[in-house]
Amino acid sequence: MVSRAERGPLAEWFWTIDRYFLAVFVLLIGTGFMLSFAASPAVAERIGLDSFHFVERHALFLLPSIIVMVGLSFLSPRQVRRAAMIMLVVSLAMMVLVLFIGMEVKGSRRWITISFLSIQPSEFMKPAFVVVCAWLFAEHQRQPDIPGNLFAMILFVIVAALLIAEPDLGQTILTTAVWGSMFFMAGMPWIWIVLMAGGAAGGLFFAYGFFPHVALRINQFLTGEGNTYQVDTAHEAIVRGSWFGSGPGEGIVKRILPDSHTDFVFSVAAEEFGVIFCMALLGLYIFVVMRGLSHAFRDRSHFTRFAVAGLVLQIGFQSIINIGVNLQLLPAKGMTLPLISYGGSSQIAICVTAGFILALTRHRPEKRAQERSFFRTGYGAPAAE
Repeated sequence: MVSRAERGPLAEWFWTIDRYFLAVFVLLIGTGFMLSFAASPAVAERIGLDSFHFVERHALFLLPSIIVMVGLSFLSPRQVRRAAMIMLVVSLAMMVLVLFIGMEVKGSRRWITISFLSIQPSEFMKPAFVVVCAWLFAEHQRQPDIPGNLFAMILFVIVAALLIAEPDLGQTILTTAVWGSMFFMAGMPWIWIVLMAGGAAGGLFFAYGFFPHVALRINQFLTGEGNTYQVDTAHEAIVRGSWFGSGPGEGIVKRILPDSHTDFVFSVAAEEFGVIFCMALLGLYIFVVMRGLSHAFRDRSHFTRFAVAGLVLQIGFQSIINIGVNLQLLPAKGMTLPLISYGGSSQIAICVTAGFILALTRHRPEKRAQERSFFRTGYGAPAAE
């Protein structure tokens, strides 16, 4: 046990970190590894690989993911901004490259191969984009003559254009929802709210008209006609699991469920561990979002407020999309369940998000003094960071 009397970096980290956040993130990572034993062997066998191929690869990314999360949690807010800026520049450059030299999978170019690793740059772009936009919004709040909001809009357009070019409409919707929420927190004028709502509606009509696979999935969702094998099988797995599940390793429907280790791992969890387990899993994501928003509300720093809110909303919205697809509440869309689904890029990138959250919510003496001043005087201008 680390003593409060110690003054080393590790002791300071231990006593200032939000240990509830840390515990939930570690619990989700452990749950994801456990579910990989249930969800991935059938997929591996169907494509001619060793039964535990995906389990071993999941384990391979486990330690680096935890190291990334804990390592980033040591950073100060200023260092978080700098790290995010570097990550955003690199990921955007790779997103441009992926359009020319990336692997094409199911009609999309989202992955780039470096040595023996396949990297999805857009996954690393997401947390970096949130932090950089939070800084731009905060700079405009701190000094209105700085065009931070305008730069955030330009950055959003660049990111959205690159995602649409891949194409990756799911990530585009997720990024738009998070960015719009942050802009709203930053005091978005009503005219912009109307314009953004119109733009979002126009974007959906554009996607429906110009991307056949999007139109197909929306039509299947609305009519129930066509090839709905994946979502129907996922629904069957959930129904079969009932309240308490069929038991670890006893799932039957999971054996014929495509992408059971990635997009539909929630359905596998429901079949083997039951609806109550899935409700507890959903509760962990709700806890992350609510605790993050609570931190954001209390923090006087505009940057920290926007960044923490944006990062936890990113996890929350992504969870909603994945679970909504599994429950047939949303059209089918390939998106992982944060910290649970198999995927190297997704796993490490979500741990980057978690690391940024842990770093920005640490209890620092100057932060506590600002919070006390904040509640005494109201929403005044934050101190320079």
